[in-house]
Amino acid sequence: MIRTSFPKQRLRRVLAAAGAVVAASLVLAGCSAGSTTAQSNPSSSGDGAFPVSITTGLGTTTIESQPKRVVALGWGDAETALELGVQPVGASDWLAFGGDGVGPWLKGAYTKSPKIINTLEPSYEDILKLKPDLILDVKSSGDKDRYSKLSAIAPTVAIPKGGANYLATTKQQTTMIAKALGKVDQGKKLLDGVDTAYAAARKAHPEFQGKTAVIGAYTSEGFGAYASADSRAQFMQQLGFTIPKKIDQEAGKQFSVSLSNENLDLLDADLTVILPIYVDASKAEADPLFQKVPSVQAGHDIVVDDKDVSSAFSMGTTAAIEWALKRLPDQFAAKLG
Repeated sequence: MIRTSFPKQRLRRVLAAAGAVVAASLVLAGCSAGSTTAQSNPSSSGDGAFPVSITTGLGTTTIESQPKRVVALGWGDAETALELGVQPVGASDWLAFGGDGVGPWLKGAYTKSPKIINTLEPSYEDILKLKPDLILDVKSSGDKDRYSKLSAIAPTVAIPKGGANYLATTKQQTTMIAKALGKVDQGKKLLDGVDTAYAAARKAHPEFQGKTAVIGAYTSEGFGAYASADSRAQFMQQLGFTIPKKIDQEAGKQFSVSLSNENLDLLDADLTVILPIYVDASKAEADPLFQKVPSVQAGHDIVVDDKDVSSAFSMGTTAAIEWALKRLPDQFAAKLG
């Protein structure tokens, strides 16, 4: 899907149907959630220093000791934990990689495969059976009911302030998870590595500076475009591109906007990049209305036909970003208007 928020009413109906085993545990509401006052800037502490408290957009969570059994549910949360040297016992596979639920940039990172947990509608019974001592749900929906139920199972690190609707930045996600795992210094090294990779790409392609770029998606329902706060758009901004303001205006507080046939011209920019989602790239390229977008007519568009590249672009973790930076900037340069 290309919409930024998922139907909360549907999610709540599913949550209400959780099994009796889970329900018995969930009556312990609030065991790890403290104040609901939100702050976006988790403070740093030295590696391995516990207890630590992390104030999120949904509450303050205290982690008493080094986590040993981690369940990672948010978009890219499992990858971030793996990069920090921690193998989750349960994880969600948002991009349907299969297997261990990670992209090729982290192939072989697990020594023991995790239990794969559903994404939008997680099984609380499955999570409970894993006996986690920490749940990561950082890049997630920000649904309060979901957070309450997860927090009743184990201390849960939820969205940062401003991170609702899957808008946690790479820095926020890495910093919060690193603190929760007692890996603060390693988290800083991961972020430094990404900064260095972006700087090298900008130096190699100064022509990106100030150019506009639109990152779109194509599904069976049609086209959409990602707002500037989304990780895909932030990837482009880190390279020097700007996202047209009209995209953000249409998206509002969401991370993307669905485009009708009437406003498909919003895809027009110095560079238009389309990510097909469960649809062949050829179908997007052949769409007659897409072909009429000015940047497409001029040949300044890329419809990404490599699923791994598209996934790396979308995941937003430090490992995925560095993998994508080795492959995409030269392609952008060849198509730039």
